[in-house]
Amino acid sequence: MQSAVAWPRLPPHDPDTPVLSVVDMHTGGEPLRIVLAGCPEVVGPTLLAKRRYMREHLDRVRRRLLLEPRGHRDMYGAVLVRSELPEAHLGALFLHNAGYSSMCGHAVLALGRFALDFGLLPAPPDGSCEARVNIHCPCGLVTAFVACEGGRSCGPVRFHSVPAFVLASDLMVDVPRHGKVVVDIAYGGAFYAFVSARQLGLDVRSARTRDLVDTASAVTAAVKAQFKITHPESEDLAFLYGTILTDGKDAYDEEPTTNICVFADEQVDRSPTGSGVTARIALQYHKGLVGLNQPRAFKSSATGSVFTGSAVREAKCGDFKAVIVEVSGQAHYTEDL
Repeated sequence: MQSAVAWPRLPPHDPDTPVLSVVDMHTGGEPLRIVLAGCPEVVGPTLLAKRRYMREHLDRVRRRLLLEPRGHRDMYGAVLVRSELPEAHLGALFLHNAGYSSMCGHAVLALGRFALDFGLLPAPPDGSCEARVNIHCPCGLVTAFVACEGGRSCGPVRFHSVPAFVLASDLMVDVPRHGKVVVDIAYGGAFYAFVSARQLGLDVRSARTRDLVDTASAVTAAVKAQFKITHPESEDLAFLYGTILTDGKDAYDEEPTTNICVFADEQVDRSPTGSGVTARIALQYHKGLVGLNQPRAFKSSATGSVFTGSAVREAKCGDFKAVIVEVSGQAHYTEDL
């Protein structure tokens, strides 16, 4: 039945407030709100400079996009900008409930599909079953490989990370109410603290999310207070993004290993965390628990969704021995059935 009411194109709004057009996606259940149009120009000669400019001058855009009433505390976003790198098809700034990240794997998996479907790169040759998308993230250039058919995305996406490395292993940290806890710190485009939840009296697969969040947040605060994060190439990247609690199953196994990532202001990643998988593979490779091209599956304790990851080649980041990690997952437009 056709409506007799002629609805206006937009509801009443302040004409001085930019109207933001967005596309909503998710990867493994973790949301991504992509700004299609309406964001004021983000100024800066480099992507990291643009990140600083947006944080200092355009944070109102992040708050409007992600926080209530239009979003929620676990919403995630991406603003697309021009990159200074000639090989990049697009640049991306990543937004969360407390600010701006340096890397986001679930967003890269979604942006790979989005970039191909919205024409942000030349159409792949006829008959291609995979398209290559170069995405400049604040941490560096990341390459996504998008399954496609007839020039449109049609399935899973994988990406190759920036060099991932271990900053500290078997670090002893004093966590209030838990005492001394053994922590690893690894980088997969962002720095994470990794802890087996069993050390903290929790089962990451069955514990209440609130308990996992509180405990992970306590670990993050303790690490920040007791250990200085440094990055060999940029001070902009030298911060602890969050803590990933694991089931402790780091030795190679064909069965998935489960984790949960709590980052920013107690934000919970519903996916297995793409940059976290990257860092965790680097950690497992560093400890001799996995080899090159030996894939592992990682399950989110929040949703049960799965990413796969493997170290595909060795690399360097400053003086750190590093690996390039391939992460695979499935991204969806929210209107997909």
